Amino acid sequence: MTAAMGPKVTGDAVAAPGPIGDGDAERRSSPRVLVDLEVDCASEDNYLFAYITDISATGIFVRTTTPEQPGTHLNLRLAEDGANRLEIEGEVIWVNPYRPGTPDNLHPGMGIRFVNLDSDSRDRLFELIRRFAYLS
Repeated sequence: MTAAMGPKVTGDAVAAPGPIGDGDAERRSSPRVLVDLEVDCASEDNYLFAYITDISATGIFVRTTTPEQPGTHLNLRLAEDGANRLEIEGEVIWVNPYRPGTPDNLHPGMGIRFVNLDSDSRDRLFELIRRFAYLS
């Protein structure tokens, strides 16, 4: 799943709603906060170091040219600060595949919903979101 492997474009098998727009805010159960935050994503077969562009209490958007398929479960490690990482589980919900040369393909990546959050992880996640919301 590294950049050297090239983009993973699978055509009809991938749900691709497109970049996040104003209409998407109405479907969200939690407000999102724009961030530039490191995340490590690991599945059974792949490992990806990427950046989160937005985060909410329910999920994240990871910008990448090599998104996983919807339904894929990932182990996520978010950088809370220089020394601490928050480890949580997520599921890929939707994908905007990388389409080279397409002018409307500004935000390739994957939307990931958090799953199986324990109370400690939820509290740490909320604190991380509050910190970024305060800074923006």
